[in-house]
Amino acid sequence: MRDAITGLIGRYDQLGRYLDRSAIDRIDVYYSQAALRLAAVELINGRAASIVREASQRLWQEDPELILPGGNAYTTRRLAACLRDLDYFLRYASYALIADDVKILDERVLNGLDDTYKSLGVPTGPTVRGIALLGEVVVEQLRSSGLADASSLEAVVRPPFDHLCRGLASTNVRAR
Repeated sequence: MRDAITGLIGRYDQLGRYLDRSAIDRIDVYYSQAALRLAAVELINGRAASIVREASQRLWQEDPELILPGGNAYTTRRLAACLRDLDYFLRYASYALIADDVKILDERVLNGLDDTYKSLGVPTGPTVRGIALLGEVVVEQLRSSGLADASSLEAVVRPPFDHLCRGLASTNVRAR
């Protein structure tokens, strides 16, 4: 896996250029946000189960048909698979968050996932909403800790979740 710094250096290396002011400014931003990124990942690592539980409860409240007979999260097996997937998305979002590189999500999660979900008949609409709710819960918990202002949290923490949502939203599959 790579991070924002290795990606930036790699681009300049391919061009055979020295780092210019723009590159140095990007590196400065990366390091200035390091404490917030580390705090966010520490929070995710320590509270992953409760974050997934809170996001899923919000999803069921918004769309209760998912857990009713005939819904895609009905039956213990399907519900467990849904919670497992939300945990999976949260874990990979934490990797992209610490690396400040959402391309990690393309290569590790999104490439081929929509085909898998289509073949299984998994609706991506509720999955996308669940991922967005994961991001909301993480931001809310960080905000309540007083670590950073709301705009900083949104700018630093949201991009991995938003990227996952955009990547899956383009292929919404209907529920069975």
